[in-house]
Amino acid sequence: MKAAAVDLAALVKAAREARERAYAPYSGFTVGAAILACDGTVFTGANVENASYGLTLCAERVALACAVAAGRRKFEALAVVAASATVPCGACLQSLAEFGTSWVLVLAGPEGPFHRLDLQALLPQPFALRGGNG
Repeated sequence: MKAAAVDLAALVKAAREARERAYAPYSGFTVGAAILACDGTVFTGANVENASYGLTLCAERVALACAVAAGRRKFEALAVVAASATVPCGACLQSLAEFGTSWVLVLAGPEGPFHRLDLQALLPQPFALRGGNG
C-alpha cells in the first residue's frame, strides 16, 4: 500500500472508536490509536492508566504491541485521537521508530479535521542500536 492510497479518514474513525474504550480514571484524558499495517490490516489501542502513572500504557504503544503480537512488522500510518490533536510522547515516537521512520502520523480530536505529519519530522534522530531503523 502506498501512503497516497491510505484512507486517513477511516484510520481516524478507527482511532476515535478505540478512544471510547480507554481506561483513564485518574486523568480523564482518553486517547485512541489506530495503526495501519502494510498489508492493510488496522490495529487499534486505547490508553490504559494505572494508579502508578509510570505503568500507564499509551494508546499508540498498545496498538503497536497488538500489531506486532499479530506478526506485523511493517506499517504505513498511525492515527491518534485525543481531546485535541496531541503529538505522541517521546516513548511512543521511539517505539514507532523501531519499525521505521517513514510513518505517516495523523492527529485528530474527537471530531472535525485531522492533521498529517511525518514521524521523521517529530523524531529526526531516533535512538538505534542495530544500525538503522525498519
